[in-house]
Amino acid sequence: MWRMALAAASALALLADDAAAQESQRRLGMDRLPQDEVVYFVLPDRFENGNPRNDRGGLRGGRLRTGFDPAHKGFYHGGDLAGLTRRLDYIQGLGATAIWLAPVYENKPVQGAPGEESAGYHGYWITDFTNIDPHFGTRAEFRAFVDAAHARGMRVYMDIITNHTADVIQYQDCPIQACAFRSRADYPYARRGGVDGPIINEGFNGDSAGYQTAENFARLTNPNFAYETYIRRGERNVKTPAWLNDPIYYHNRGNTTFRGESSQLGDFVGLDDLFTEHPRVVAGMIEIYGAWIDEFGVDGFRIDTARHVNPQFWQAFVPAMLARARARGIENFYIFGEVFDPDPGRLARFTRVDGFPAVLDFAFQSAAYDAIVRGTGTDRLNTLYESDVVYQQGPDTAIQLPIFLGNHDMGRFGHFLIRENPGISDDELLRRSILGHALMMFSRGAPVIYYGDEQGFTGDGNDQDAREDMFPSQVASYNDNRLVGTNATTAESNFDPNHPLYRAIAEMAGVRAAQPSLRRGRQVVRNYVETPGLFAFSRIHEGVEILVVLNTGREPLRANVEVEPTSLNWRALHGRCSPRAGAPGSVAVELAGLDYLVCIAEPAP
Repeated sequence: MWRMALAAASALALLADDAAAQESQRRLGMDRLPQDEVVYFVLPDRFENGNPRNDRGGLRGGRLRTGFDPAHKGFYHGGDLAGLTRRLDYIQGLGATAIWLAPVYENKPVQGAPGEESAGYHGYWITDFTNIDPHFGTRAEFRAFVDAAHARGMRVYMDIITNHTADVIQYQDCPIQACAFRSRADYPYARRGGVDGPIINEGFNGDSAGYQTAENFARLTNPNFAYETYIRRGERNVKTPAWLNDPIYYHNRGNTTFRGESSQLGDFVGLDDLFTEHPRVVAGMIEIYGAWIDEFGVDGFRIDTARHVNPQFWQAFVPAMLARARARGIENFYIFGEVFDPDPGRLARFTRVDGFPAVLDFAFQSAAYDAIVRGTGTDRLNTLYESDVVYQQGPDTAIQLPIFLGNHDMGRFGHFLIRENPGISDDELLRRSILGHALMMFSRGAPVIYYGDEQGFTGDGNDQDAREDMFPSQVASYNDNRLVGTNATTAESNFDPNHPLYRAIAEMAGVRAAQPSLRRGRQVVRNYVETPGLFAFSRIHEGVEILVVLNTGREPLRANVEVEPTSLNWRALHGRCSPRAGAPGSVAVELAGLDYLVCIAEPAP
């Protein structure tokens, strides 16, 4: 009996120790700043199938009803939250400290014109903003995933959409073809069907900043100012919360051209564009996404299509989410918007005007593409970092920007390398891939790894062509791709911790995690050239200087690089570094083609 009691006591002690260790890991995660993170971005449908029973989302019939067809790149393949939870060891082993999930809310399973149908596997066609898509699992499985990540000290970022919902609202005027955008000048809110139409919405003063009040919008009662709207009988109550089913809360002006006012007021290929100037929509979205913070304790939001929503919406929404997170006890809640633009000035506007703490750094992606994929001069990178001053708090904001090499919309870094360098050898393809990741992992910003890049995925292009399966794929156009650093194909399971890219990224992440200067240090560009070759920069934090040197050219180089005059003794963190400065303020570097080194200055012995 005493042996049983001793065993039980030991088991309880182990459980207590385990719980204490998990709480310690969780607290460690809470203390990190956004720039401390290494983010792993994943589409749940394409990562791992942990529960085949949910592949069809509880629906019956063929792919046009269930959305499930694992052999077609535009339909659900079976990945889910259970699969993600099962692979947390793999993600953490890569060095990722945060996971950004593509949207997991319930989606319209299939949409598109006859013959052009595809599924909502990506998560951006939401019908129920309050629930998990049954193709991915349940609320309990989402909670289990978040809790498991938190127990490891990992953060969870949800991908959210406020710009649009699934395509439910139809227009009588164009039942077959796409509906062209109709402007406010030609189709004002006060007339039905154009400036000469009958009076409607009498007393409504429009949607400009000075009139976005409940009193004004109470006079907007008819949504048919530009098009005659209707909803098919079977879809009249398909959206949740219920207020989303009323066309009055949508712009209803036809498809965007991505120019002028249509950029904020137009439908994305028919997707119902929310009237984000309307106070009811503002309040509704705050409540929707605040509830996800309250219930699940998620750690941040990536905001889809941020540039296509009016600034006043963000000026209300962002502070509300930060306040909601603080009330929940979530420190360093991370909000970053998607502004698909390579120009730092236009990106910075969203930190200065709209109030975003950070935006995805498409300017970094563009500069990395030029310098490492296309082989321009490394002065291109210097120009990028010189522009950091344009953000709301200058370099203090730039250091928080999520930086990336490719993504689910534009395509993969490996694809860019193959496309821009016909005949590139396997060795050079791998070396340039590693070099690109080194630039991302060690320069200012929070690095974002697009799932599968660490296994050498390349894809055939953008969108569906860049969304391969990590579990064995049945998509022929995926399975014939050339992968980086391996003879494997996507027809196999690709969770190999020995893949050379996985190992290289994991090493970089380990160096970054161990050195505060590589996460929080101010960045000083030291050397750049107008041809492929030398690019050097320092990261300096609390008096500790780390020097990062890249060679984007094929030929080896030797150079003297400027450093702080007090940085006299050096130790290698990666590669071979000169142990001593040649003179105060100068250190010699030697580097093979398409290689990099990382050196840390140490006090004199």
